[in-house]
Amino acid sequence: MQPILSTFNHLRAAGRKALIPFLMGGDPDLATTRQLLVALEDSGADLLEVGIPFSDPLADGPVIQAASANALAQGVTPARVLELLASLRHRIKVPMVCLSYWNPILQFGHQGSRERPRAFVRAAVASGVSGVIVPDLPVEEGWRLEHTATPAGLATVFLAAPTSPPDRLRAIARASHGFIYYVSVTGTTGARRQLPPTVVHGVGQLKLLTTTPVCVGFGISTPRQASMVARVADGVIVGSALIQAIGRAKGRMAAHRAQQFLRRLRRAV
Repeated sequence: MQPILSTFNHLRAAGRKALIPFLMGGDPDLATTRQLLVALEDSGADLLEVGIPFSDPLADGPVIQAASANALAQGVTPARVLELLASLRHRIKVPMVCLSYWNPILQFGHQGSRERPRAFVRAAVASGVSGVIVPDLPVEEGWRLEHTATPAGLATVFLAAPTSPPDRLRAIARASHGFIYYVSVTGTTGARRQLPPTVVHGVGQLKLLTTTPVCVGFGISTPRQASMVARVADGVIVGSALIQAIGRAKGRMAAHRAQQFLRRLRRAV
């Protein structure tokens, strides 16, 4: 988790906010994912979030669901995503964070219940991953991942929502290492024309409870929205809008579209 902490410390010292793009690993294919991650780092990403495809993504809207389904249809597995990240660990200098649902983590390696989630944690750390986000793992059950991930240096990032009461926000802050993922809306991921005005208040209330960086995702799609969020949060996460901007392009064309999109956000954050 040290690379994440160092990144946020550096950004704070420089008076800057983190820009964190999200891609689904293996969409449109693993080779293009590799080119996209390099292009996004070169375009100003401060951290990179990579999704592990899953058949039942509860928190994801139609764009990310489609990206996940496409990757699964090509035979992309958690192991193949981590192998891709491992191949980039000496090329990519910014921290890489994985988003996975709980079941793929538990099933990783098929080494029996005693190894769960150790096998995934070991593989993630060996691949150069600095943190993991698990949307369907509630903070009350977070110890099941924390007790293995924290000693290994893998940051656990939990989600906070606009509906989370203060006591739960405190628990989420205690369990989160690296940063806290604040969900801007009640609902699933997806680009939105407008963000609710409650985002500013909600982030402000959370930051009164913790010194852990707070990054906002879900719904951010324009430079104007990113700028608004960056005024109150420590980082801006964008996924669906980026995937839409890339469209069905592959290879160099996909990388070019990703760079154009992210550079516009970079100027705003």
